[in-house]
Amino acid sequence: MKLKFFLLFLTILGCLSNIQAKKISEKYSPDAVYKCGKWDIIDISFPEKSKTDKPFDIVFGVTAIKPDGSKKDIPGFYNGSNEYLLRINPDEIGAWNFLTYSDMKDLSGLKFNIVVTETSDTMQHGPVVISAKNPAKFEYADGKPYFLQAYELDWLFALDADNPNGIPKTRILLDTISDYNFNQIIMNVYAYDVDWKKDPSLKKEYDYGSPDTYPFGGTNSKPDFSTLNTSFFKKLDRIIEYLNSKNIISHLMIYVWNKEVNWPSMYSQADNRYFEYVIKRYEGYPNIIWDISKEALSYGRCDMNYVTDRIRRVRKLDAYKRLLTVHDYRYCEKYPDKVDFISIQYWGTDLYEKMLSIKELHKNEPVFNIEHGGYEKGVYEVFNGDYTDPVSCLWRNYLCAFGGSYSTYYWQNTAWYLVIPAPMKLPESQRPHFNYYKYFIQFFTDHHFENLQPVKGVSSSGWCLEDKLNNTVLLLIPEENSGVSITLNDYAGKEATIRLFNPLNGNYTDLPDVKLSSWFHMDLPWKNSFQILVIQVE
Repeated sequence: MKLKFFLLFLTILGCLSNIQAKKISEKYSPDAVYKCGKWDIIDISFPEKSKTDKPFDIVFGVTAIKPDGSKKDIPGFYNGSNEYLLRINPDEIGAWNFLTYSDMKDLSGLKFNIVVTETSDTMQHGPVVISAKNPAKFEYADGKPYFLQAYELDWLFALDADNPNGIPKTRILLDTISDYNFNQIIMNVYAYDVDWKKDPSLKKEYDYGSPDTYPFGGTNSKPDFSTLNTSFFKKLDRIIEYLNSKNIISHLMIYVWNKEVNWPSMYSQADNRYFEYVIKRYEGYPNIIWDISKEALSYGRCDMNYVTDRIRRVRKLDAYKRLLTVHDYRYCEKYPDKVDFISIQYWGTDLYEKMLSIKELHKNEPVFNIEHGGYEKGVYEVFNGDYTDPVSCLWRNYLCAFGGSYSTYYWQNTAWYLVIPAPMKLPESQRPHFNYYKYFIQFFTDHHFENLQPVKGVSSSGWCLEDKLNNTVLLLIPEENSGVSITLNDYAGKEATIRLFNPLNGNYTDLPDVKLSSWFHMDLPWKNSFQILVIQVE
């Protein structure tokens, strides 16, 4: 009963606190001048005066003249209820001028202006982009480093799909995830269900498989591909907006082939309409990263030509040039120039070596192991993969980082159709180990992952990262080690502070300062988990 009242409170709060969503909604007025902050989202609605039986096929958009004089074409979209929308995300301070275009006369040749000021939101740093200094790393548009640590939440769209008034369950879960510093959600636009056997003890309230919602007309079992369900997308908007308010990136997988979705035929008018509608509707959010499909080339659904065609459509429509990848290394390996960063799904026991080799192959693009086979166990069994122990899953994330790449965390009871919206309300023994990842993210933020580079062959055991700019050496030490040795030729004869970092509690142990020699050895003072040696050269 208390939980129900709490959910009701959050629903009301969500309706009252639109300012938190950083989105402004306006109705079009001739020659209007609107105001917003840099990277705010501003929706401008236009009524449909001339009726058409195919509103999703109408050409509609706007040509924007930016303060610097450059032009940008931004597509609009049909929003249902006889309304068309332009969703604009200004990335430059000053006066913007706009002129609409359309094959519907009433929507063409309309003028308006937007005056853009500096953002008042101290958390907003703009979209994630490729680092200007190091193209193998990410950063925000304002130059702030972005250490990607993702969280898989495929059925996020479904948590409050039956609630027209708010997203209380979604807010509870995303607030929790945000509290532990996760900054990217891997999510599907839509998924239906799984084809494997479900845990018989699963409570119905946590099973979001076979949801009563669908992005097309009709239902998943009886689809009407001739139209799109604007109600579905309006509810998805709420989630993307709330993620944006929490400064969390939506890594949006537009398709998924193995989750029982009834998709229209590839390349059909219905398929193209859906795909392009997603781009038009969500490109205006600064917290979007495009992913063509989860495991794109698996399951016999599509080939590389189809993926390439989808990428071409994104590049043509996306006025903001959001980052794009494909959740399939076979494609990324063959066409690295068509994606902005490399995605790979690799489960092997030689994880570090694999990530290092992929990094060396793709020196000028970030590498993201989007699924490394670690799925931390939960209250209910969903999909075990090859690793379910919490420490083993954490270890694999560190191996990815020391290999110079980024990674994703999975907790079985939120990753797929089974979602427990308030995991930290569970008995302590059943809770996910989110704290491990809070320490993980903080560690690599504090030690400037944007500067760290893997170094091979310098340690007799363990894996090394070096920040030459700040004279820092990090050594990842396996649990079985009682000591560690490392070659430090570049720092021989220099003074250094030595610390050990415990990944399970986030604590550092200060050790006596040393004068480094070319061959540095030390016995470890404690041993209850893997650990990281931090050498800070003076």
